[in-house]
Amino acid sequence: MSGWLYYTRVWRVFVANALIRELQFRSNLITTLITRGFWFAVQLVLFDLIYREVPLINDWNRAEYFGFMATGMLINSLVEMFFMSNCAQISELIRTGDLDYALVKPIDTQFLVSCERIELPMLCQVAMALGLLIYSVCSSGRTVQPLEIAIYLSLVIAAVTFFYSLMIALASTSIWFGRNQGLLDFWFYITIFARYPGSIYSGSPTGEVLRFAFSYVIPILLVVTVPARVLMAMVIEPNWLTGLTILASAVTFAAGRMVFHWSLRYYRSASS
Repeated sequence: MSGWLYYTRVWRVFVANALIRELQFRSNLITTLITRGFWFAVQLVLFDLIYREVPLINDWNRAEYFGFMATGMLINSLVEMFFMSNCAQISELIRTGDLDYALVKPIDTQFLVSCERIELPMLCQVAMALGLLIYSVCSSGRTVQPLEIAIYLSLVIAAVTFFYSLMIALASTSIWFGRNQGLLDFWFYITIFARYPGSIYSGSPTGEVLRFAFSYVIPILLVVTVPARVLMAMVIEPNWLTGLTILASAVTFAAGRMVFHWSLRYYRSASS
């Protein structure tokens, strides 16, 4: 069996296990759907009220901003569905010594610890994000070309890859710190900046420093803002930022994988 088929088969088992788990705890599934739906509605109402008072926020009109919001929600939903709970669990695997079982299995350790648990309730947020995205494009009155859709999807995948890579690198530090809840909290605090377009931070010295740092040093603004601007046909200046977004994602993934495997060299198993 080829490598891709083998990993696809294993991932299908993960999906089946996730489905069985959610059907066993249906009340938790319903609670998650309600809370996610409430959060989504609050965000829409808030910015709808703002746009009743002003036509533009920086250079974003109502339809364009909702497109940005939908893009951010889509990226965040995919990250939470596939990777968040797995990366949060790594510190517990290290503390209890259960990481030993992952290391001896005939499969890539990073794949196993990153993809074993899938949060299927997040599919509702993915659906809401896609619905808002379609509404935003229709409200803008533009026709999206197939090439633009392909570029947009590529950029969304790049953004998910970037956030996953950042998360797995932070989670790997559990090997030294035992519990790294503070570092995972740090990840949440950093990603708060990605909830708003990069241009929002312009206009003041402090804002420009933040915009530069989170666009080129830790490019969390770049990986969310660029795909939204591509889909909504907004000007991207400079125009090479699209390529830079994909490059940053690839570099971050390689760095995250390197940090993970480098950290494993210092792991002391439960039997040692």
